Amino acid sequence: MSNGRPDAKTERKTLTGAEIIWKSLEALDVDCVFGYPGGAILPTYDALTRSKIHHVLVRHEQGATHMADGYARASGRVGVAMATSGPGATNMVTGIATAMMDSSPIVCITGQVGSTLIGTDAFQESDITGITLPITKHNYLISRAEDIAPSIREAFQIAASDRPGPVLLDITKDAQQASCVFDWEAAAPKPHRREPVFFPDQVELEAALALINQAQRPVILAGHGIILSGAEREVRALAERAGIPVALTLLGLGSFPASHPLNLGMMGMHGEAWVNQAIQEADLLIALGMRFDDRVTGKLSTYATKAKKIHIEIDRAEINKIVHADVPLIGDLREVLERLLPGVRPLARSEWIAQVTASKHDSAVRDIQNLPDNGHLYAAHVINALWRETKGDAIVVTDVGQHQMWEAQYYHHERSRTLITSGGLGTMGFALPAAIGAKFACPESEVWVVAGDGGFQMTMAELATIVQEKLNVKIAIINNGFLGMVRQWQEFFYDGRYESTPLLSPDFAKLAEAYGIPALTVTQRAQVNPALQTSRFHAGPALIDFRVEQEDSVFPMVPAGADLAAMIRRPTPLVERASDE
Repeated sequence: MSNGRPDAKTERKTLTGAEIIWKSLEALDVDCVFGYPGGAILPTYDALTRSKIHHVLVRHEQGATHMADGYARASGRVGVAMATSGPGATNMVTGIATAMMDSSPIVCITGQVGSTLIGTDAFQESDITGITLPITKHNYLISRAEDIAPSIREAFQIAASDRPGPVLLDITKDAQQASCVFDWEAAAPKPHRREPVFFPDQVELEAALALINQAQRPVILAGHGIILSGAEREVRALAERAGIPVALTLLGLGSFPASHPLNLGMMGMHGEAWVNQAIQEADLLIALGMRFDDRVTGKLSTYATKAKKIHIEIDRAEINKIVHADVPLIGDLREVLERLLPGVRPLARSEWIAQVTASKHDSAVRDIQNLPDNGHLYAAHVINALWRETKGDAIVVTDVGQHQMWEAQYYHHERSRTLITSGGLGTMGFALPAAIGAKFACPESEVWVVAGDGGFQMTMAELATIVQEKLNVKIAIINNGFLGMVRQWQEFFYDGRYESTPLLSPDFAKLAEAYGIPALTVTQRAQVNPALQTSRFHAGPALIDFRVEQEDSVFPMVPAGADLAAMIRRPTPLVERASDE
């Protein structure tokens, strides 16, 4: 956040707690809040009529938290969501947990019943601070108007500092109604850290440099922390100076340009085969702002057994939690790399690069994108066409499932914060509301929703929010008539018993039109580009229902808990590789 508005900072006047909420948010340069009113938060909504902040009325409180999350991920600023007590607050839980798992800085403000009613099972009372204790960086129960401004200031500081994450403020109705002197300067929080500041000493830095300079087959593992730290330039400098190929996590995509010759692509369960092979052959892994998620490592006992590990991470709780680090460097990634880079020896490592590059050919032959048009519409065709039409410059917000992995494989991200997706929690229904938040954060950017027919139906009520706010958000539904990823698991591991995965959906084009959103239905590959062009150049929101091959699967796939080498590969096609112009 920036320094705030001077008028809000310097005034000292008596205000209600509800008014203080908005004055505090104004002073923190909050420009929009995503929320849904109700009885326990009503004093605050009444005070909103006297605030300059734009309020976005959502259709479900889960949507509010995802919008705040999408806003935060697209902008790097703190997103704000608001709801009432009881079910309003509990509806936010999934979005809060999503933000916690992916280190997204959001602040959620909920109303609570009057302080004298707490513990009486009053109407719409719920212990939301107790419920969210494991899924927030910090939370507050505020029962005095005097505590509102200091708590909001501290909440924003906690949400955005160190490893970012969600913070919740639960404010009783009587605290909102009571009055006190609003003194913004006096409400300044003390510096807050959950733990003492750690930074690697010279001995640790020298140990890391020795490993880097001596390695024959190093690989950089580029995680989400690169984006959160703003360390993209330093990571590129490390890779280029030392000739080290870069493998990326799902949330790390965009942190290192996709077109860069050292970019290997995504690692892990649905990562590129050559990427996982390179990791398994490496003699050094340099893990940057990533946490060795199980979807990345596969079977731990066989993960990169030939490699030493350097792990640079701001959250010391992640060090040695899953994978042993031979040299742990705890601290802000950008700051650590700034100290490390001068000692990195320039090397080409051309033999190692050539070895890794050579293994790409087999995967290219197996790539469905390279097959000629045989009358089938595959999701890969849609995603790759979207990348070409937008020239890779759009913000793409995905839901969770097969389409998410196809997006990661076939949309090539050159810049940070252009892929917004739920990684750690894997929250279906994330895409549509998160895209709304992203559009508010970056109004000049082209924003696309890429969602499956299952996840889209979980939050499709937010179409009304898009129309109400007159947002130019484009929507691509990858519609295969199944809960696709679950169906794929049933095909591979449950003998094809498709229990509860065939999915009945509405006519999405007609549904969109009911909201006043222009829509198209696409069933053939030849229709993809014209449909994308028509939607892109429409001045407002647009939706395309892509009815793709129903039983296609994401390849490669590492079975859960299996060795990375145990990838299930797409069968080699009987035709030669076609040109991909």
